[in-house]
Amino acid sequence: MTEPSNDRKSVTIVDYGMGNLRSVQKAFERLGLHAEITDRPEHVLSAERLVVPGVGAFEDAIHELERRGLIKPILRFIESGRPFLGICLGLQLLFEKSYENGVHKGLGILRGDVVRFELSSEYSIPHMGWNQVRQECPTPVMQGIPDESFFYFVHSYYVVPTDPEVIAGTTEYGFRFCSMIRQDNVFATQFHPEKSQSLGLKLLQNFGDLPS
Repeated sequence: MTEPSNDRKSVTIVDYGMGNLRSVQKAFERLGLHAEITDRPEHVLSAERLVVPGVGAFEDAIHELERRGLIKPILRFIESGRPFLGICLGLQLLFEKSYENGVHKGLGILRGDVVRFELSSEYSIPHMGWNQVRQECPTPVMQGIPDESFFYFVHSYYVVPTDPEVIAGTTEYGFRFCSMIRQDNVFATQFHPEKSQSLGLKLLQNFGDLPS
């Protein structure tokens, strides 16, 4: 495997068998970053910047992370203070528990739950397509991105943080829900930056520019 050059910024993308890993990798590579996809715990621990993307069921994702020995390395990485980005399911996994097909324990980085949309019949589930993100507080990965910009969503569950201070962005879909969080070095989005054209690439570029 080709190692990144000393002057080339690096991103490590966690592979737990779920999600659109290659599209996330291609988005970072388009920005000139070295982007490695790995399921090796030692690579997670040594990463400069770590990304956990994902599409699929919460229970399956936690099971695969545990089976591959990736939970402790992810937690240790976050504790180190280096930049972390969760995308879609990668946001939901950060919370204490999910109510998707039962009750399942998450990583517990953030206090709160993952719950299903309960909406009137005029709203389709999953919430799919372009929608606006209102920036609730200044966030480094949103630098240079106008407030109320559109990003691409596809999800049936959303996060309910216990601490409102971690909510960095919200979106309206029948009601206003949390669509982005920030806590110290941890950033995560319910939307898909890698599918959100130029503004999504700007968010990924901002993440890549964070000091590791």
